[in-house]
Amino acid sequence: MASNTSAMDAKAIENFQEYLRIPSVHPDVNYKGCVEFFKKQAESMQLPIKIFEVRPNKPIVIVTWEGTEPEKKSILLNGHMDVVPVFPEDWKYSPFSAHMDENGDIYARGSQDCKCVSIQHLEAIRRLKLNGIRLKRTIHVSFVPDEEIGGHQGMGAFTKTDDFQSMNIGFALDEGSASENDEFSLTYGERTLFRIWIHCTGTTGHASLLPNDTAGEKLLFILERFQEFRESEKEKLKNPDVKIGNVTSMNLTMIKGGVQINVIPKEFSVGFDIRLAADVDHVKFEQMIQNWCKDAGNGVYYTTELKEPYVDNTKMDSSNIFWMAFKKASDNLNIKLDPMIRLGASDSRFLRSMGVPTFGFTPINYTPIRMHGDNEFLNKDIFLKGIEIFMNIITEIANV
Repeated sequence: MASNTSAMDAKAIENFQEYLRIPSVHPDVNYKGCVEFFKKQAESMQLPIKIFEVRPNKPIVIVTWEGTEPEKKSILLNGHMDVVPVFPEDWKYSPFSAHMDENGDIYARGSQDCKCVSIQHLEAIRRLKLNGIRLKRTIHVSFVPDEEIGGHQGMGAFTKTDDFQSMNIGFALDEGSASENDEFSLTYGERTLFRIWIHCTGTTGHASLLPNDTAGEKLLFILERFQEFRESEKEKLKNPDVKIGNVTSMNLTMIKGGVQINVIPKEFSVGFDIRLAADVDHVKFEQMIQNWCKDAGNGVYYTTELKEPYVDNTKMDSSNIFWMAFKKASDNLNIKLDPMIRLGASDSRFLRSMGVPTFGFTPINYTPIRMHGDNEFLNKDIFLKGIEIFMNIITEIANV
């Protein structure tokens, strides 16, 4: 048995490294390598695979393990195939080599975000099947594109299709976040994305003059209001019980304007990335922005680059039978959970918007958080422990 376990562990690590070596990196991702990899994995597990292309060159890959009671609502295990760009010169090892050092640390882009989760999902199912276990509910394992650029062409588009509806999903697990301590992060909701440009127009002319009503004066007014609000949200974080996911973040990310240093410009435009906390009234918040523009003076207005709808958080109480099953498995494993609102956006929001209760869970702890950073890595033992954790969790939630 020990040798079998050792062989399965070695194969799981090999599959993880093979997946990491596929450079599904932005921009202009080619997903063909990922699709072929998952076709091979599905064949090795004797499971059916379907590939949907809701958008050109944006494949949605679904591997399915049918349950003994397929009429019940199914379980979705989701992960994305794409990864963010790299700066190879800043890496210890080549970022797509999946090099494993003497400590067992596997270095590669995607090792934490989130190719690890996809392989852990598959390897957990592989082991359950090899142990002769059958689960009541059907399990769908999905591998989707473009999460790192918003997901609208991937999971966002797929949730609007009849193919998605036909999967009859009752609960989903998506990627979570790594943890540096003994706890495991569990995300049950997300802040709402709101990205805007504020345009300040005004009097133009020679920069040696002091005209009234300039774009610069109005810009300063707007910046002061945004900064005051930002500081008020930062103040809330002084309470140790308040996490960044519980407050609204507001950051100036782009500035445009000016034609020459001695010419007072006709317009300055500033871009803000805003993430609205779950308790924010969207109508009142937008009215506040409108009032700031009005108070700044004539010719100040905003345009919306992205405004996503409010989505309810996933319940973590007895009304959610899948949460109760997830908690039971966690308690049985004696693992500590750290529930939180996710800091950034993930595909979970598309699933929740369709009424599918979804948790973000990546079984990585005791690991420096390197997602999107240089020298992203995951230790092989942490990776293998995650497979064991998923085996227990999947069993509980699929047998509800």
